[in-house]
Amino acid sequence: MDFTFDARTEELRARLLAFMDEHVYPAEQIAHEQRERLSSPWENPPVVEELKAEARRQGLWNLFLPDAEHGAGLTNLQYAPLAEITGRSPQLAPTATNCAAPDTGNMEVLAQFGDERQKKQWLEPLLAGEIRSAFAMTEPDVASSDATNITTHIRREGDQYVVTGRKWYISGAMHPDCTIFIVMGKTAPDGADIRRQQSMVLVPRDTPGVTVKRAMRVFGYEDHYHGGHAEVIFDEARVPVSNLIGEEGGGFAIAQARLGPGRIHHCMRLIGMAERAIELMCRRAVSRDAFGKALAQQGVVQNWIADARVAVEQLRLLVLKTAWMMDTVGNRGAHTEIQAIKIATPRTVVGILDRAIQLYGAGGVSQDFPLAELYAGARTLMIADGPDEVHQRSLARRELKKYL
Repeated sequence: MDFTFDARTEELRARLLAFMDEHVYPAEQIAHEQRERLSSPWENPPVVEELKAEARRQGLWNLFLPDAEHGAGLTNLQYAPLAEITGRSPQLAPTATNCAAPDTGNMEVLAQFGDERQKKQWLEPLLAGEIRSAFAMTEPDVASSDATNITTHIRREGDQYVVTGRKWYISGAMHPDCTIFIVMGKTAPDGADIRRQQSMVLVPRDTPGVTVKRAMRVFGYEDHYHGGHAEVIFDEARVPVSNLIGEEGGGFAIAQARLGPGRIHHCMRLIGMAERAIELMCRRAVSRDAFGKALAQQGVVQNWIADARVAVEQLRLLVLKTAWMMDTVGNRGAHTEIQAIKIATPRTVVGILDRAIQLYGAGGVSQDFPLAELYAGARTLMIADGPDEVHQRSLARRELKKYL
């Protein structure tokens, strides 16, 4: 394994780092101020649209897609250090570069499984950043950590599918530009194979019977920049049969294909969040005095910073190894590593952010610094894309099989 960045990665890193310094970081406070003046909290502040235009002008656009026809054509190993950089400003940078979830995963689904009509109608405007999308899988009435539990029903009536169900924490659904849902439900609820009961269909937001009921908060935050997390009701919503993605019964497999890259993208960005936290810790430590000396001279603060640096270096190597394996042996071949980073990265980054918050005192839990919001995002990822315990269970089973 050679983790030396190739020439293209180095060139993109340099451009992206400059973009962050010149445009993204200065826009953070501007975006907060502009948002307070918007008529709807879910609209993009004007500065976000300016960032998108600048990123596209500089060629820092759709970097996540390995398919050169639709995206930058980067490998996972090439994209990893770029995603880390955008993770330093997770509210702005991923959106600015059109690399924000859930659109990234939805674009991957459409690129890999969509037919030509679906790509033309939905993938192309998503790639252009003209619309947003949502992925509707999680439900409030069942343990959605086991996707076979979902109860949303998709029944066929002639040349239509009729969708009925209740979803929540549907990321992006509050955004006014969110025009399409990828909905996972059961087309064969009584099928013998529980992993062939589910299908995915495209449901336009303006379909009669679709109601975006309310925004769900995450630790008190509504995640305005990414379109929030909504409760959505599908009440006999009818769509053409041609809106089926792939084949009937293929929903579970598509979900697994979608979540693999999504998990590693989250982990890449989390490392950037941790780096931002370390930077903030160091700046605070050298600028504040307590009990007669600088915080930077306090042994406990030095330990926090040292431990954080060691942890981030370990995580980065594990993520890069996973990215390399996904490129060389595929997602299935890297299954154990994907689970390992999904377990280790959010947990470790939450710990680093917790120490940073402690170092900042009251400021750490305030809106004046990004730490509390970063913490909320990182802690949520211990649940999102499959809770830690599910990945631990699966990983342990793989290990145990070697001895049976």
